[in-house]
Amino acid sequence: MSDPLPSLPPRRRSLRRAAELAAAGLVPAERIAAIDAVAARYAVAITPTLVDLIDPADPADPIARQFVPDLRELDAAADDRADPIGDLAHAPVKGIVHRYPDRVLLTPLLHCPVYCRFCFRRERVGGAAGTLDDGELATALAYIAAHTELWEVVLTGGDPLMLPPARLKALIGALDAIPHLQVIRIHSRIPIADPDRVDPALLAALETTRSALWVAVHCNHPRELGTAAAAACRRLSRAGIPLVGQTVLLQGVNDDPAVIEALMRQMVANRIKPYYLHHSDLAPGTSHWRTGLAAGQAVMRHLRGRASGLCQPTYVLDIPGGHGKVPVGPVYLDGDQVTDWQGQMHRYPPV
Repeated sequence: MSDPLPSLPPRRRSLRRAAELAAAGLVPAERIAAIDAVAARYAVAITPTLVDLIDPADPADPIARQFVPDLRELDAAADDRADPIGDLAHAPVKGIVHRYPDRVLLTPLLHCPVYCRFCFRRERVGGAAGTLDDGELATALAYIAAHTELWEVVLTGGDPLMLPPARLKALIGALDAIPHLQVIRIHSRIPIADPDRVDPALLAALETTRSALWVAVHCNHPRELGTAAAAACRRLSRAGIPLVGQTVLLQGVNDDPAVIEALMRQMVANRIKPYYLHHSDLAPGTSHWRTGLAAGQAVMRHLRGRASGLCQPTYVLDIPGGHGKVPVGPVYLDGDQVTDWQGQMHRYPPV
């Protein structure tokens, strides 16, 4: 008789309570009550993958800064807005945001594997009623089907890849069957925060027969692209899914140009094309993460000429009030003077 197969270790749970964070060494015991106060307002979850990346001995650890609750989140700043990018002003039916003529956001759920402390939807994610029911999803799909000007649907959340594979497959199939849709784009933290979820069942759920499916991977620091995350991204790319990267500029995490350069290089090396560098939104309790626009422009000036063109994201500001994204990177042309990547001025057309 053959030896029995060894049992697999139990899947580790995400940390959701202040006492669990303290037990893991991520917050001191004397701060449990303060962290509980933050968790009472904003959802908390840190996956085992991200816990393993945190150095508890480093008070400025860039991974911890993104995901470990901070009492400053309860501080209100004058510019804070509950709906910082104006989603609600462009929501014709539940789960849909229709801001641009040719595309809509579809939010099938408002749950995430990990809750970023700077999230612009932090007032809404993680709630008990965070998933569209069958009727609400049917209404959202009917809206998309009725608007023949739509070329692209962006699945966002929450994290769409948190859906059970069967439900995700049904949703992708329903969108793929709408004739005027050409592109389905999924924005996700899963490959970074919970890479084991990128398994054969998930990859099968992402198959389309007609439309192009893209995945936008959210990653803010080069350490996030560890071995497991890089392998998950490779599984997606080997399945024929093109990957783009989106990053939020965060004070104390990646506002150092050298950190952004390392992140962009690491993305490209893992077949993720840098897409957006987002200026941080005016979400409540996030002022301690926000930089000035000049800091982002300095980052982009550093990248230009020092890193491959493949490593260049577009630095964008989502204008508060629902007016959409615009590029806010540095300007190199002033009248007939153009600045090169080394800061030297040249006349164009040349004399």
